[in-house]
Amino acid sequence: MSTTISGTAMPATTTPATSTSLYVRDSATMVRRSVRHILRYPSMTIMLVGMPIVFLLLFVFVFGQTLGAGIGGAAAGRSAYADYVTPGILLITVAAAAQGTAISVAMDMTAGLIARFRTMPIARASVLNGHAVGSFLQTIVSLVAVAAVAVAVGFRPKAGPVGWLGAAGVLALVTLALVWLSIALGLVAKSVETASNLPMFLVLLPFFGSGFVPTDSMPTALRWFAEYQPFTPVTEAVRGLLIGTTDGTTLGIAIAWGVGITVAAKLWAMRLFARRAIPATA
Repeated sequence: MSTTISGTAMPATTTPATSTSLYVRDSATMVRRSVRHILRYPSMTIMLVGMPIVFLLLFVFVFGQTLGAGIGGAAAGRSAYADYVTPGILLITVAAAAQGTAISVAMDMTAGLIARFRTMPIARASVLNGHAVGSFLQTIVSLVAVAAVAVAVGFRPKAGPVGWLGAAGVLALVTLALVWLSIALGLVAKSVETASNLPMFLVLLPFFGSGFVPTDSMPTALRWFAEYQPFTPVTEAVRGLLIGTTDGTTLGIAIAWGVGITVAAKLWAMRLFARRAIPATA
């Protein structure tokens, strides 16, 4: 389309509004692609939900009676430990979903699909946005499933509506942070096999925090690491919101970690993708 000024044909320019609408349209298309892929291959979602549930059942029914008594005294037991361990299991659910995201991104980057996208007039960032939103939705569904199982095995949160909303907000923020981090890890990986291994540390970190036992029961060096790694304040914030012992300082630290990781990981992912993928067109 062109306009004529003084008898001379001039190319039409793309207004900022048009550019934004194209960006949103392309991102929505990539989100639909990601969701359809998740629905077409449900085995990945089942695996991502299955692992945290296995951990939950293992720690509640095998170790719960002993660990519950150690944390809450002789009167405490399996049900008390279910209340304690569930926030840590929810964080493992988020971390496990990150591994699936990294694999999905690496598959796109190594299977030649990005080369096809180069020939299409689409917004460069829309491909990553599709992965991010699709993985975010998949993780939220996984969290709901794991929380339902936790309630079935004895988890009894004392939170009111505000506490539930706060815990959901913290989990959503951490999910967004780890999704973008896993996208970056999928982009930096040279193969799908490498991408499946790189996010493994995210699954392990909750074990080296306060997810399963209090940090003050750990040796000095491990306790120092556990108290200053990001999963500990996030776990404590979610636990406090759900059982009614919210600590504003811990909550603030958890939010700061979530925002910081999200921003840094997204910038890293966009830079990595710009080196390998689609020229900007929108």
